[in-house]
Amino acid sequence: MAGPGLKWVVCLSFVALLTACGDKKPVERLHPRVFVQEVQPADFAASVTLTGDVQARVQTELSFRVGGKIIQRMVDVGDRVSARQVLAKLDPKDLQTNVDSAQAQVVAEQARVKQTSAAFVRQQKLLPKGYTSQSEYDAAQAALHSSQSALTAAQAQLANAREQLSYTSLIADAPGVITARQAEVGQVVQATVPIFSLARDGERDAVFNVYESLLVEPPTDKTVVVSLLDNPRIKATGTVREITPAVSAQTGTVQVKVTLSELPAGMQLGSVVSATAKTPGKSAVELPWAALTKNLSEPAVWLVDGDGKAQLHTVKVARYLTGKVIISEGLNGGEKVVTAGGQLLHPGMLVEIATKPTGAQP
Repeated sequence: MAGPGLKWVVCLSFVALLTACGDKKPVERLHPRVFVQEVQPADFAASVTLTGDVQARVQTELSFRVGGKIIQRMVDVGDRVSARQVLAKLDPKDLQTNVDSAQAQVVAEQARVKQTSAAFVRQQKLLPKGYTSQSEYDAAQAALHSSQSALTAAQAQLANAREQLSYTSLIADAPGVITARQAEVGQVVQATVPIFSLARDGERDAVFNVYESLLVEPPTDKTVVVSLLDNPRIKATGTVREITPAVSAQTGTVQVKVTLSELPAGMQLGSVVSATAKTPGKSAVELPWAALTKNLSEPAVWLVDGDGKAQLHTVKVARYLTGKVIISEGLNGGEKVVTAGGQLLHPGMLVEIATKPTGAQP
C-alpha cells in the first residue's frame, strides 16, 4: 500500500494541473472578412445593338391571274425589271380555244341579227299596206331585239376570253428588282400563287426583329443611325417608321422598320446593317458579378447591417452585362453590399469589413 507521502504528492500534482488550466486564456473567435460596396443608385440606359437588312418600302408578290403550265421564264432573282415587262408565260392553248369559240359565237349572232333585222324591215313595209298582221310585226321586232341582245352577250364573252388569254403573260406592274422566285418552267401553277417577289424602286427601310421586352418603353428619340455590318464606316441616318403591333409566332419578335432617307454608296437593297439604340434611363444599381448570389431560386445579395451582421437580401436583376449586373429593384441606396468573401456567410453572422488597398480590385 502507498504511504502517506505518496498521497500528498498526487494531490499537489492535481492542484497544480488545475491551476495551470485556469491560467490559460480562451481563444478569440475570428470573424470572416468581407469587402463591401456602398449602394449608390444612378440612371442606367441600356444600349441594344440589333442586326437587320435593307428592304424595299413596297414589296409585291407577283402571280398569274389564271392557272396553267409555265412554258417560259424571262427573269431571275436579282434582275432589274421595268414597268410592263413580261416576266413569264403560261401555255395559252386552252384559253386560245375559248377565244376561238367566243369569236365563232359572235359571228353566228351577227348573222342572226342581220337576218332578223331584214325580217323586221319587211314587216315595217307590209304593215301600213295591210299585207301583214300586227302580231307578225311584233314577233319580228321581238326577234330582232333578242338577236341583238344575244350578240351583245357574245361580244362580252369574247372580250372576257381575250382578257383571260392576256393573263397568260405575267407582267411587272412597276420597276424594281426581283428578290425571290417560287416557280420554274414546266410547273403547273394555280391562279394567285406567287411566282416572283418584286422590290419596287423608291424608298428603302432597314428592318429589324426586336424582342418585345425591349419595347416596353419605346425610346423617345426616333432617329437611328444605321451602319453597314461589314463596313461600319458606311452609315445612314433613319427614322423609326413602324413597329408591328403583333408578335411573330415563329420568332417571338416584333418588326421595327426604320426609313432611310438616302442610301450611301455601298449600302443597297439586301445589305446587312446594324443599329444601336438606347432604352430610357432608369434608376438602378451597378454591382460586380461576385456580389450576386441566390436565395433559393431568386437572385440575392449579402448586406452588412448596422450591427456588422450579414443579411441575405433578395433583388431583381434588370440586365446581365460583362463583369457586372444591373439591379433594378431591392436596393434603395446606402446599403453595404458584400462584393467579395460572401461564399461562407449565413444570415446573422458577424463579419469584419476589410479595406481594399488603393487601386486594388476585390
